[in-house]
Amino acid sequence: MKHVIIGNGPAGVVAAETLRKRSATDEITLIGDEPHPAYSRMAIPYLLIGNIDERGTWLRKAEDHFDRLCVRTVRGRVTSVDTVARCVNLSEGERFEYDRLLIATGSTPVRPPISGLDSPFVQTCWTLADARNILQLAKPGARVLQMGAGFIGCIILEALAQRGVKLSVVEMGDRMVPRMMGEMAGGLIKRWCEAKGVRVLTSTRVEALIPGQGADPIQARFSNGTTEGFDLVIQATGVRPNIGFLSGSPIKCLQGVLTDTRMQSSVEGVYAAGDCSESFDPITGQTIVSAIQPNAVDQARVAAINMSGGFAEEKVVTQINVLDTLGLISTSFGQWQGVPEGEHAELSDPDQFRYLRLEFKDDVLIGANSLGMTEHVGVLRGLVEGQVRLGDWKDRLKADPTRLSEAFLAATQAAEPFQGRSRGTAR
Repeated sequence: MKHVIIGNGPAGVVAAETLRKRSATDEITLIGDEPHPAYSRMAIPYLLIGNIDERGTWLRKAEDHFDRLCVRTVRGRVTSVDTVARCVNLSEGERFEYDRLLIATGSTPVRPPISGLDSPFVQTCWTLADARNILQLAKPGARVLQMGAGFIGCIILEALAQRGVKLSVVEMGDRMVPRMMGEMAGGLIKRWCEAKGVRVLTSTRVEALIPGQGADPIQARFSNGTTEGFDLVIQATGVRPNIGFLSGSPIKCLQGVLTDTRMQSSVEGVYAAGDCSESFDPITGQTIVSAIQPNAVDQARVAAINMSGGFAEEKVVTQINVLDTLGLISTSFGQWQGVPEGEHAELSDPDQFRYLRLEFKDDVLIGANSLGMTEHVGVLRGLVEGQVRLGDWKDRLKADPTRLSEAFLAATQAAEPFQGRSRGTAR
């Protein structure tokens, strides 16, 4: 059996290891397009802060890890997949045949429609090459503009602030982390960052980046009519599934590669996992891309079991984000925006940067936002993912949202325990 894995991030690495555990003789080829050992993008902020070196970003520390597993590693960029001939084609002219294929290509930064992005003083923060450039330009005292205050943007923000730069953040939305937090919570995160010395401009966008003059390496023209000079601009305006190379193939895609519960695509023998995959979420009744590393790892394990002849299913697509913004912890769960005709409960203490909002559909907790409150994270996940019927406890939570642990115990003590996200067995 020949297995080809496109992408050597967390999903690709876990899939390769799972395949090898399940078969000592199958051929496994792991393809990555960067000239580095497999590494974690989520570790790049720690590299910028100085907590680790580049080796600290590696997913597996031993240089001969894949050699010892007899996993062939290839550097190259896949340009197309031929599902009839069962092969992948690389830009370098190589092609690799497969019996089973895993697409684990992750995400790629979104390029906003503004001029000036090709300046050497404009950087994404997505690759080790980006990190090296940022380390050269983001010296203490440097004037840095970050475009975007979403989830990834706030992680980068933390690293930049700890480098001692003079940081400004511009966000098109009316609050920080607008795709994760509601108006109150997002506004409190903004206030927290400003108190920590970060300038935040919401409801503002960059209209153009202009080659600098004099002491300004680059200038930014804002939608509020002002123009300012900076030493570095960080582009953190979001990411999208990296699936462009599948254009024209029969592999069905919407935002990402559509998969079933076994992580198989619309084409037999072709699987997808991680940020590039799109799966059905039984909680919302829709297909979603859930670009978080725990999902990527679990989906990769499920895909690999099925690729090797076993059986496994991904039952729930976890919709949880936990974010640390300069020491303030915020979380979102499930349908945190609520639903039409739904109900909610809210607790707010702005002076202490504490906030909790629960969203209900009938007597089921379907989503939540929290800020500065970490004690309920596990219970919130259990209630939202387990779609636990609360009965009378819904009204008690509406009166006092902090009674989550009591509600969970009361509502589940007579029910079957929550069994987790996926299950798999060998066949």
